Amino acid sequence: MEWLEPGYAALFFLSFIAASLLPLGSEWLLLLMLSQGFSPLYTIVFATAGNTLGSYLNYALGYWAHEWLHKKNKLQGAGWQKAESWFQRYGVWSLLLAWMPVVGDPLTLLAGVLKAPWKRVCTLIFISKSGRYLVVFLLYWMAN
Repeated sequence: MEWLEPGYAALFFLSFIAASLLPLGSEWLLLLMLSQGFSPLYTIVFATAGNTLGSYLNYALGYWAHEWLHKKNKLQGAGWQKAESWFQRYGVWSLLLAWMPVVGDPLTLLAGVLKAPWKRVCTLIFISKSGRYLVVFLLYWMAN
């Protein structure tokens, strides 16, 4: 029951928090754990699960906050219009960029505010986040 080791829980929670709008990263812990002999499969699974669920929370917050933001006129202004038109232009497929630092987390929130279809959002975020951690692992593996 190796997956019960505390390191995996720490990786999950750090990855979850890293998906918020806070400027955190979880790749460093993933790399540290790999260098300490932790299972590559479990590290990728726990990091992906935490980061994906964190992005789902961003989507849900945006979805539920839509009415409040509208009432408070927070969905006005050039910045909002630019973000909305960008998302409308590229659609939910833009969520394949959810893995990117700085851009990805607000993008998942925006998808919620614009009430993008939940199933497609979940699928695209999962693909994006799992790809991110798989690439980090592959780079580590190639370097060692």
